[in-house]
Amino acid sequence: MLEVLVLAFALSMDAFAVSIGLGIKSNENLKVLALKAGLYFGFFQALMPFIGYLGGVGLKDYIGSFDYIIAFLLLLIIAIKMIMEALGENVEEEITKVSTKILFTLAIATSIDAMAAGFSLHLFNLNIYLSLFIIGIITFIFSFIGVMIGSKGTKKYESKAEIFGGIILIIIAFKILIQNINL
Repeated sequence: MLEVLVLAFALSMDAFAVSIGLGIKSNENLKVLALKAGLYFGFFQALMPFIGYLGGVGLKDYIGSFDYIIAFLLLLIIAIKMIMEALGENVEEEITKVSTKILFTLAIATSIDAMAAGFSLHLFNLNIYLSLFIIGIITFIFSFIGVMIGSKGTKKYESKAEIFGGIILIIIAFKILIQNINL
């Protein structure tokens, strides 16, 4: 279960960083925005890994002997993408009003990586539904907190959160690879 907690933490860093940006830009009721961001990001961060998990299980018969390599590569790509995005421009800088449509779009955009990460969930001996719940709750909490931090004008944590999340995903990727290599 430790793997799921670490994965949930890493995946939530993207939503956390975007939530900070939303908090910085927002002129609306902060607690309502924090709740909305938490619900949207938490829901999609739980849904997308489930889709990835189903894909991994469905393909297990075809790729079972090297599924850990695919999981390693996907997590590594996600991690590198997160780190590169942290060092580049952020989409939330373009947002002036936070609408339901924008929250929906951002929630999907930040959770696409989680779908790829969900592919690796079948490699762990765990309860998938509990795992998805944990991922959703942790993302909800970090998104809520992110909006609140952002409202204080604390933009410095945005890129650091994504970089930290990327580093954690790299560690998980290598752990999967090391545990499955038969030397």
